[in-house]
Amino acid sequence: MTVEAPGKELGQLSIHAENILPIIKKWLYSDKDIFLRELVSNGVDAITKLKHVALTSPVSDMERLSIAVSVDAEAKTLTIADNGIGMTAGEIRQYINTVAFSGATEFVKRYQVNEEQNQIIGHFGLGFYSAFMVADRVEIRSKSYLSDEPASHWECEGGLSFSLEPTDKADRGTEVILHLSADAHEFLEEARLRHVLKKYCNFLPVEITLNGQVVNEQSPLWTKAPTGLKDEDYLDFFRKAYPFEEDPLFWIHLNVDYPFRLQGILYFPKLKHEVDVSKGQIQLYCNQVFVSDQSQELIPRYLTILKGMIDCPDIPLNVSRSMLQNDPYVRKISGHITKKVADRLVQLFKNQREDFERYWEDIHPFVKFGMMEDDKFHDACRNIVLYETTNGGHTTVADYLERNKDRHPNQVFYAEAGEGQATYLDLFKAEEMEALLTRSVLDSHFISFLESKHHDVKWSRVDSAVTDHLVDKDSDAKLIDAEGKTSDDRLKDFLAETLKTDELEIQVQGLKSAEVSGLITQGEQERRLKEMSALWQKDLKLPDRKTLVVNRNNPLVQKLLSLKDPDKARELGAHIYDLARLAHDGLKGDELARFIARSNRLLSGLE
Repeated sequence: MTVEAPGKELGQLSIHAENILPIIKKWLYSDKDIFLRELVSNGVDAITKLKHVALTSPVSDMERLSIAVSVDAEAKTLTIADNGIGMTAGEIRQYINTVAFSGATEFVKRYQVNEEQNQIIGHFGLGFYSAFMVADRVEIRSKSYLSDEPASHWECEGGLSFSLEPTDKADRGTEVILHLSADAHEFLEEARLRHVLKKYCNFLPVEITLNGQVVNEQSPLWTKAPTGLKDEDYLDFFRKAYPFEEDPLFWIHLNVDYPFRLQGILYFPKLKHEVDVSKGQIQLYCNQVFVSDQSQELIPRYLTILKGMIDCPDIPLNVSRSMLQNDPYVRKISGHITKKVADRLVQLFKNQREDFERYWEDIHPFVKFGMMEDDKFHDACRNIVLYETTNGGHTTVADYLERNKDRHPNQVFYAEAGEGQATYLDLFKAEEMEALLTRSVLDSHFISFLESKHHDVKWSRVDSAVTDHLVDKDSDAKLIDAEGKTSDDRLKDFLAETLKTDELEIQVQGLKSAEVSGLITQGEQERRLKEMSALWQKDLKLPDRKTLVVNRNNPLVQKLLSLKDPDKARELGAHIYDLARLAHDGLKGDELARFIARSNRLLSGLE
C-alpha cells in the first residue's frame, strides 16, 4: 500500500483463493446436471484438437473417436473418458491448476485453427470445476498424443491441495473420474444420465456412449444444406424433438455465415389457444452444445411461440455457458432472426397465398404482437395482415381501402365475428357495404396501434354510430304540434321520461331498413377504453354513455306514436329499448325475464 496524499490510500484488492471453489460449486451454475455437459464438451474439444493435428500429420486409430460415460455403482464413481489429444503433466498444471485458464486459445494460436466446421468449445476452463458440484473427489488420468512422456494422474478433493504423479495409462486421451457426493447419487442411475446426455449433448458431433450404448444423434438437421432436404425430413426432426405436439404449419431453415454464424430451424406450431406465447420451446445451442431453452435475450418475446433450435457459435455466454450476456452483438443476432422470420412470412404471402390464409388463424397473434413491439417487424409485415371480410374470404386493409375509397375513403368498418353485431351487419349488407371481421381479444389493441401508426385511416366498429350510408335522407319528421315540436322531439321526450336512463342519449332517425325498431351505439374510443379497463382488471369507473337510435320508419315505432293509452305506450317504449339492447350486448338475468314477460303481454294484446 502506498500513501499518495494525506487521507488518500492506494492499494490492491486481496482475493483469497480458498474461497473460489465453494463459490463455483454453489453459485456459478444454475443447474447441477450441467456438470455433465461441461465435462463431455471438454472431451469433444480434446477430440477436435486431435482432428486438427491430423490435418497436418497422420494420426493412428482415428476410426472411432468417442466419449464414454460409465458408472461404477459399487464404488459410487462416474467416469467421462475420451480418446482425444490428451494432456501432459505440464498441461495439467497449466490448464487445471490455474482456475479459469483455458487451453483453447493457446491451441488455436499454435495450430492456426480457422476451420469453422470444427470449432473448439473451450477446453478445460472453469467448466472443469463444475465437477465439484457433484463430487467430493475428482481424478484425472491423461496421456498426451503429442508427447512421449508417461501418462499423468491428478487428484483433488475440492480444496487448494492436489496431487500429480505418473501413472500407467497406455492409450491417448483423458479420463475424468468423479467420486460422487452423497447428495449426487442420482447420477449413478442410467436413466438419469441418459436424460441429461440427451438434453445437453444429443447433437454433439462426436459419438457418446453410456455404459457402452450410443446415446446421441450427432448430426442435427440444421447442419445440413436445405437444398438436400425434403418436407418429411423437417417433420421427422420436429416429431423427435416434440413427440407430443401436432405437426407444425411450416418452418424456416436458418443458415448464415456473415456477419455472424447462425444455423437453426424454427417451426411455426398450431396454437391451441389464441395467446399461447408461454408454450414456445426454442432451444439455444452453441457449437451443437445445448445451452438453454430460456433464450429471451436472443429471441424477441413475440417469437417465443415458435419451436425449434438455434445454433450460434458466436453468442457471448457467461462463464457457465448457461446464459447469454447482455451484449450489443446479441441484439444484432436477434434482429437478424426477426428479419428472417418476417421475410419468410412475406414470401409465403406472395407465393403461397392460399396456404398463408389457411395458416393465418394460428400465426396472427404473434404477427400482431410483433408489429406492436418491433417497428422493423411492423414495417416488414404491415401489408400481409389479413382480415376476414363480409364479402367472403380474406383481405388486407390496403385492398379493403382501395375497394371502398369512393364510398368511405380512409375509413375501415369492422365487427366482431359471431352474433354480437349481427343486426348491424345485416344493415350493412342490405346497403352492399363491406366490413372486416375480428376474432381476437388482441384486435382491439391492435386496431388502436394501427391508428397510432397510420393517422389517416380511421377504424369504426359497426355499432359505434349509425353511418350516413344507412340513413334514409328523404325520411323526416314533418308534423309539428302547437308547441312547435316535431314528432321526433315528442318521441325523444317520451322515451327519456319512460326509460329514465341518465347516461343514455336518444336520437330519432329514419333508417333505410324498416325492419329495425332501434339500435344501441357507443362511441368507438369510449368503448375501447372500457374494454382495455376490463382486460387490465382496472376499475377506472368510466362513464357508460350510449345512444339509442330509434327508427321512425319502423312500424312498431309508428305504432308507439299513435298509442293513446300512456301505460301501453310506456311498455312498448321499454320494449323497443330492450330489443335494441338485445341486439347490442344481450340481456341477462332479471332483465331477460322482464323482457320475456313483457313480450307475452304485448303479444297477448294483439287483435
